[in-house]
Amino acid sequence: MSNNVATPPAEAAAARQEPSLLPPVDVIEDAAGITLYADLPGVPKDKLNLRVEGDTLSIDAEVALPVPQGMEPTHAEVQLARYRRAFTLSKELDPGKVAADLSNGVLRVRIPKAEHAQPRRIQIQVN
Repeated sequence: MSNNVATPPAEAAAARQEPSLLPPVDVIEDAAGITLYADLPGVPKDKLNLRVEGDTLSIDAEVALPVPQGMEPTHAEVQLARYRRAFTLSKELDPGKVAADLSNGVLRVRIPKAEHAQPRRIQIQVN
């Protein structure tokens, strides 16, 4: 889901300082890994940047709500147009196998556990 466009360091640092909304997030863990659900209403796929750097998972998204031509909002309760959230990943997780999809304003991120942290069945031999 990353847009694969390199952002200059100074521009990226300025964007991180910009005020933003914290999206509500649910994290569900099972034996094979974690699934993270982030509510990102009004965010199209092309305005979503999901990245893993070291042990940090970052979500950066821009709200793009269409306004009909010739109209402008007279009242807006949410003034910020950007979501930003970061998570530190456990060493048990495999950041190289992150999978994500965006549907109906909800980002779903699946991060499996690393092979060494997966539960495994041990064969018992009978002598």
